[in-house]
Amino acid sequence: MSLPTMLSPMAEADMDEAASWHERQPAGLDVDLVSEVRNALIHVGDQPDAYPELRPGVRRVQVRRFSYGIFYRVQADQVEVIGIFHNRRSPRVWQRRARGG
Repeated sequence: MSLPTMLSPMAEADMDEAASWHERQPAGLDVDLVSEVRNALIHVGDQPDAYPELRPGVRRVQVRRFSYGIFYRVQADQVEVIGIFHNRRSPRVWQRRARGG
């Protein structure tokens, strides 16, 4: 089952923030991060149930080469990304988003 992957506005802001931070690091890291996130999103769309469920309805895929996780929900017609977070960030942030807050 292949589904389109849609980023919530908050997930888009997370991605922009992460790319911006990596842009200030050694050359090319921001481009590499965005590329790896896109690859992970393609895999999620192709196999949305393949990644671990952290709580009912919320799954996470790890971004290859980077310490970021993509948190998402599988819906009937799409995959909704609720956040893209560094692994050291407090889990309370994605948990609050998962509750709708």
